[in-house]
Parts: sequence; C-alpha cells; structure tokens
Amino acid sequence: MSDYEVLVLGSGPGGQKAAIAAAKLERRVAIVERRNMIGGVCINTGTIPSKTMREAVLYLTGLNQREMYGQSYRLKEDVTVSDLTMRTAHVVGREIDVVRSQLSRNHVTMLVGSGRFLDPHTVEVTDENGRGTKVTADNVIIATGTRPARPGSVEFDDRTVIDSDGMIKLDRVPDSMVVVGAGVIGIEYASMFAALGTKVTVVERRDRMLDFCDLEVVEALKYHLRDLAVTFRFGETVAAVERRARGCVTVLESGKKIPADTVMYSAGRQGMTEALNLEAAGLRADDRGRIAVDADYRTMVPHIFAVGDVIGFPSLAATSMEQGRIAAHRACGEPLNGLPDLQPIGIYTIPEISFIGRTEDELTKALIPFEVGVSRYRELARGQIIGDTYGMLKLLVSPEDHALLGVHVFGTGATELLHIGQAVMGCGGTVDYLVDAVFNYPTLAESYKVAALDAMNKIRRMARYAD
Repeated sequence: MSDYEVLVLGSGPGGQKAAIAAAKLERRVAIVERRNMIGGVCINTGTIPSKTMREAVLYLTGLNQREMYGQSYRLKEDVTVSDLTMRTAHVVGREIDVVRSQLSRNHVTMLVGSGRFLDPHTVEVTDENGRGTKVTADNVIIATGTRPARPGSVEFDDRTVIDSDGMIKLDRVPDSMVVVGAGVIGIEYASMFAALGTKVTVVERRDRMLDFCDLEVVEALKYHLRDLAVTFRFGETVAAVERRARGCVTVLESGKKIPADTVMYSAGRQGMTEALNLEAAGLRADDRGRIAVDADYRTMVPHIFAVGDVIGFPSLAATSMEQGRIAAHRACGEPLNGLPDLQPIGIYTIPEISFIGRTEDELTKALIPFEVGVSRYRELARGQIIGDTYGMLKLLVSPEDHALLGVHVFGTGATELLHIGQAVMGCGGTVDYLVDAVFNYPTLAESYKVAALDAMNKIRRMARYAD
C-alpha cells in the first residue's frame, strides 16, 4: 500500500484546494512545500503581497479622494517602503496561518521540503538541511506554480534591475522607473508606483497593452495612467541596460535612452518544474516549464495531474483553485462538473479592470451582431459619493435573443461588480432581467440597470428602423 492516496506538490491556490478536496473525499493526503513558502507564490511573493501593496498605496496616497479634496490631497506626505511592507507582512502572515489551519483541520499531512520524482509513484522530499525522505503515492498532483522569467541577456542585481518578485523587496520608493513589458503584472506595478509619485516609463514591443481586453477600457486606463505621468513607449524593444553610479540607463533598439533609478522586467512567467526530475516520472515540460494536460488536468501519465500556473493560461489564482478541486476529484474517481467556459478576468491596476465573455473586437471578427449598453460612474449617485468620475460598465448584448455576450468594467470595485454579470450569464439570463431588476440605491451595482436600459433603447430604436 502507498503512503498516500493523493500527494500534492505545492501549497498555492491550486495545490491547497486539491489537497483539501481529496481530504474531504476521505483520502490519505499529503502536501509538499518549503518551510518559507506555505501558501505558495500567491501568498508569499505574488497575488496577495501585490494586491495588499496596491491597497496601501490607494489609502496612503489618498488617490481616490482627490476628486473631492483636490489634487494635492495625500493622507501621508512621504510614503515609504516600510509603510507599504508593514501592511503586506501583516496580511501575508495572516493568510499563511489560514492555510496552515485549513490543511491541519482537514488532516492533510504537511511534508516540509522540496519534492522530486524518483519514479512515477515515488517522490523524494528533501528538507532545508538536505535530508531526504521517500514517499509513495497512488496519485500525484503537481501545483508548483511559476516564477518571473528572466531573459538571459539581462543581468539582474535585485537592486536596480529587478523582476516582479523584487518589487516587494525594494528598500525605497524610486524617483523613476522603467517597466519592461506592458502585460498584467507590468501595468499593475506601473500604476501603483505612478500613484506613489514615481516617474514611470513603460516599454512594450507590441503596439498596445493588454490586447486581450476591451479596447475602449484599455484606452480609458491608458488615459488615466498618463494623467499620473506614466510615459508609454510602444513598438520599442530594449537593447541593453547600462548601470551607472546612480541607477541605470535603458537603451532601446531605436536609439532612445531612458535614465531611471530602477528597471523592472515583466517578461512573463517560468514554470517551476526544473527541480522535479520529471523524466523519472515519464513527463516533460516545454521551454517555459509548463506541463501539458487534458481537460481533466491529467498529464500523459494517467495518475499524475497538474494544475495552476504550471500548466499555463489563464494562470489566475481563482481558476487554479477550481482546477485543483477538479483534479482531486478526477484522481479519486469521483464525479464533478468541469470548469465552466466563462471565466472572469480581474486586473488590479489603478483603476482596476474586470471582464467576462467576449470583447467587441472578438464579436466583430466572428461576425456576431451585438449592441452596446454603457453606464458611467459619474452619472451614478454612488460614483459621485465615492469620487469616481471615470469608471464605466459596458454590456455587449445580442439584439436577437437579448443574451449577454460580454461584460466589461473599469473603475472602483470592478473585480467585485463583475460577478453580477457573471451570474446572469452563467444562469443563461438575458439583459431583460437587468432591465427589470431593482438595485439598491445608491450603489455601483445600479450601473447594470443603466447599461441594460441603454442597450435595450438602442435595440428598440434599431427595430423601429427595420420596420
């Protein structure tokens, strides 16, 4: 008999939920994790620290209150890194305690160390002192996550040239910063430090940022970031980063030179699979360290599963949790629905973005007719109360059956507000429900009714012309 029926490698969102789901199914479960990484990258260096830092930035700078109290309003005049990290350390510590408690009360055995395959059913767990322990398992779920990818041509020193993990370890708020890469992580940090008063320049080799998002929403974000003095260099590639006595100079292939205190590379993520000895298990990873899986998150070895960032897109904590739960049920031979096709996307820029469903560009390319309903926060009483005059909610509606094809939100509470639209879409509802629904007043949720009425008025007007 194996030591465990389910062995999980990694305690991030995917691994944690997989272990707990298997334990709820009354299986013998263990989870492997390094002592200083309980909760995985999500809690220790990624999602939780960055989102906590964002909250601290918004609070201490008073950014959201300036519409009311003037552009010079600040809760704290000189925000330091210690101001930011104090809140981050508190939240991270609490979250680690929550993870430990959940694993403990579900009787999941914690194996402290790093795991590597010896054969498809045997894993060696090596602790921080180099002592190895062999454990066997009927099923293995890989949830080791990712780390920031570091281009080989760039010399990182974790002080002036850093990756996203280094952002939470800075010893001071830089006066100037170059962010290389306008993806989700790059733009999130660019907006945070711009709010702190850092002069930020974003360099992106593509012609636009966040090209999977609604174009109108992205343009609104770009306008807001430019208002925070962010400079964008699209269609540009970094040729070299030259260190100086003070900071460094980023040299672009076009010949432009950008001096800055700090350069942050946001060049995607690399799966943490190189230490797993996948070959011994009959597996392999691609050049980005990602493991291929099927719809059940099963690898090419039937009893080994993989979930979370290590399998690639969408690489979100929320989807990783559900992937872990599904994989655990599949490993235990228990029935469970698969992941729904509709998944919410949340981007914690300042202001934040969230959407579900299709964009206008996608619908246009697919030759699917749609009508747009828009509500702007400045026209809502709640928007005026909180001082958000730039936020907006957009509904994409089918003129034929009134189905919601997409929901896009920009502004305060976007990632929370989106779930109303997600619920309507997931239940097969139509825009008619939003037209007839009564929302609390004053709320931002009321924007759904305003946008729904806008869309229906346009559809009705078009029908009159058709007659």
